[in-house]
Amino acid sequence: MILGKIKQYIAEHNEELTEIRRKLHNEPELSWEEHNTTQYVFNYLTGLGIECRKTEPTGVIGELAGAKPGKTVALRADMDALSVEELNADLPYRSKEQGKMHACGHDAHTAMLLIAAKALVSVKGQLEGTVRFLFQPAEEVATGAREMVKQGAMEGVDNVFGMHIWSQSPTGKISCTAGPSFASADIFNVRFTGRGGHGAMPQDCIDASVMASAFVMNAQSIVSRTIDPKQPAVVTVGKMTVGTRFNVIAENAVIEGTVRCFDPEVRDHIEKQLEVYTRNTAELYGGAAELEYIRGTQAVINETESSRLARSVAAEAFGEDALYHEEPTMGGEDFSFFLDEAPGCFALVGAGNPEKDTEWAHHHGRFNIDEDALSTGAELYAQYAYSYLNEK
Repeated sequence: MILGKIKQYIAEHNEELTEIRRKLHNEPELSWEEHNTTQYVFNYLTGLGIECRKTEPTGVIGELAGAKPGKTVALRADMDALSVEELNADLPYRSKEQGKMHACGHDAHTAMLLIAAKALVSVKGQLEGTVRFLFQPAEEVATGAREMVKQGAMEGVDNVFGMHIWSQSPTGKISCTAGPSFASADIFNVRFTGRGGHGAMPQDCIDASVMASAFVMNAQSIVSRTIDPKQPAVVTVGKMTVGTRFNVIAENAVIEGTVRCFDPEVRDHIEKQLEVYTRNTAELYGGAAELEYIRGTQAVINETESSRLARSVAAEAFGEDALYHEEPTMGGEDFSFFLDEAPGCFALVGAGNPEKDTEWAHHHGRFNIDEDALSTGAELYAQYAYSYLNEK
């Protein structure tokens, strides 16, 4: 199923792969600001002879046609960094942009897909179909994939494959299980309005802090008392802004939170329940309230046949011992919008190594990867595309 020439080619270009990743890590750009990264990727792909176009305002779509006609498979890598201050002071390639860092591994994803593209060019004559390369902006704000779809990224695509470097798993381990992988990730904002006044005269006021506090406590029962316990779901309040001074009864309170789940019906139910809890809490205390519910990413649900292919490719390329099962995470991933357009799957590639201090959580200022995982990811990209197009 896999092609030995791809494995050999990536091994021979491992030094370049590491250099690209370190360059990108050194020069992070936030969501929708990936202009330099976009130009770098565009130049690299066109230098390989791959037909490319930029998406607006950032992002690149490349296309490699094989020697024979056939299906089209899309490979996706995200490119954006985070508003995180890098704490890896000893890294020679640490971020040079204050307050910006590749703290989630998107620099690795971009580098791996670039070298995968280079490897696939080297076997172009053996490809039966087309490989489309999606270098996506703005994954961290869950808007990049949807915008790329609007700009034609998935037109004519038969299958789509993506991956994420995973610091929680040992280097070289690969998970791509059929079914739920990442949860849907939504945002809710609640604004309570009361009547402010002197802290010594509560009888003349409507305390927004009491309304907000009651809402936070009561909303926890949405999951615990209205959803089937066999259905995973999370309602988290992450921020609450209330009041202005210790002796002033608060007139306004603003709550910000997130909802995570896998089932669309559960998602709809939680949104409706939040509306009910918001309205009834305000009515109970005589105030007013508004709920804003923002749908973010869809749940990532790996298609069965695509997952089977990814696992078969991984087992043949790296051995059966490389495979493991990662339980579904309540984290979000906007790769889901590509899966709305075509079947496919999303893999996790381990990059955690205690000897190299690369087991820090994603989004932490100490996050880093074991660069031995780069060749694993690059080869998995390329071998998946080759196997999908050439599998009979």
